[in-house]
Amino acid sequence: MRKVTIYDTTLRDGAQAEELNLTCEDKVRIARKLDELGIHYIEAGWPGSNPTDKKFFDTIKGTTFKNARLAAFGSTHLAKTTPEKDANLRALLEAGTPVITIFGKTWDMHATTALGIPLERNLELISNSVRYLAERADEIFFDAEHFFDGYKHNPDYALSALRAAHEAGAARLILCDTNGGTLTAELGEIMGAVARALPDAELGIHAHNDGELAVANSLEAVRLGATQVQGTINGYGERCGNANLCSVIPNLELKMGIETFGRKSLERLSDVAHFVSETANLRPFMRQPFVGASAFAHKGGVHVSAILKDARTYEHIPPESVGNVRRVLQSDQAGRSNILFKAHELGYDMAKNDATVDRLLKEIKIRESMGYEYSVADASFELVLQEALGKPLDYFHFRHFFVVDAKREEDAEPMTEATVIVDVKGQMEHTAATGLGPVNALDRALRKGLERFYPNLGEVRLLDFKVRVLSGAVRDTGGTASFVRVLIESGDKYERWTTVGVSHNIIEASWQALVDAINFKLLRDDQRREQA
Repeated sequence: MRKVTIYDTTLRDGAQAEELNLTCEDKVRIARKLDELGIHYIEAGWPGSNPTDKKFFDTIKGTTFKNARLAAFGSTHLAKTTPEKDANLRALLEAGTPVITIFGKTWDMHATTALGIPLERNLELISNSVRYLAERADEIFFDAEHFFDGYKHNPDYALSALRAAHEAGAARLILCDTNGGTLTAELGEIMGAVARALPDAELGIHAHNDGELAVANSLEAVRLGATQVQGTINGYGERCGNANLCSVIPNLELKMGIETFGRKSLERLSDVAHFVSETANLRPFMRQPFVGASAFAHKGGVHVSAILKDARTYEHIPPESVGNVRRVLQSDQAGRSNILFKAHELGYDMAKNDATVDRLLKEIKIRESMGYEYSVADASFELVLQEALGKPLDYFHFRHFFVVDAKREEDAEPMTEATVIVDVKGQMEHTAATGLGPVNALDRALRKGLERFYPNLGEVRLLDFKVRVLSGAVRDTGGTASFVRVLIESGDKYERWTTVGVSHNIIEASWQALVDAINFKLLRDDQRREQA
């Protein structure tokens, strides 16, 4: 089986993405995670460019990686000096990595305009830098910056730049679509020309996504003989990003029959994608192919009915092959199959002809027409299911709540107080609490009345709170009188769950989601005790 090496540049090129900021500690954690996945090369940064990268190389020096080789990144030496005296090349060697990647100008316009030097001098910079480093490091890669644009403008010069690096000892020539505007057909023609001009050179591909073709271009380059793909986890990178390795790798392994780090390790891909996004403090892209939460999510009743018979009807690969999971969503487009799938997934045994299925389906459709969204609120759906099964929860009953906000001129923040009355097993609990806003005050007052009966509620933490104004819902009057949907994510030491509330009144919608969150916790605790 043909093999291709994966070169990850999340920590360098990916870190140039807008809103992405990585500390030294973040970079260390991500590097270790990439090594566990099986990535062959990890480009850790530019040691001479900023304090964070320098600190990272100092911190990581001496660390043993199981699978990956660490690479330091930099440029060819300055035109006004020599390799021996160049601070950039010296920093690359001092980083102590077994691999060094340097980039050089292959577009004649960049040499004359950006660097302001003669074309022949630019070729000397490439040749001198590669030769100097090749004599002092294990492996040298040459990133041919702007190669495809350079080739389209002056093919002879672009090829001369590659030849200079190759003859000076570069182990691999990486063809870079730096501006990300090359079409796949163009890339194929240029790759063919390079292979004919340098038949004994090993080639790699480094594609950017400005034309949304980075993955396609990377795959085409491999098909045409490239032995290395450079990219980033989740496609992070400057402007529109780099080639997304989370799409490149499974396409190579599962579609093209080309081995990267093996199918067993591929099952960890979703976990790594989510780990990197969480470490970078960026929200994961739900609709990201292969690893996104929606990649194998099914909503239409016809689709769900089909995948229950054979998942291949609406899935191009098994989700578990990339560490993802199949999800069936509950919505106003749901059919009986959705209800049965979800019920079985939650551990409820329901037959196809069970009358509960029709009652529940009707109830879901009514609620979703009002703005409830159960596809993202599994906990609230399970509570509705309990009620449809004739098992309504009896932990407590709401009687009254009262919330007041007050702000005086001299106050920095408004003061909020909530009063809650609930009936717990026939006993009225009347409690009050202040909080940072009405939802926090309601949460504290409700817990105050319940924790005496259910002490495990002290484990619950509210993790996220989202509000969305709805349009088009039943009885929607528009403007400030519109329906609002509130989603609350909660968690304890066992799991996380999401609940939903809908109302014209944002406090009422929040109360609904809050009550569902508490009820779900109590239900799960009972289920755990029964299983034990």
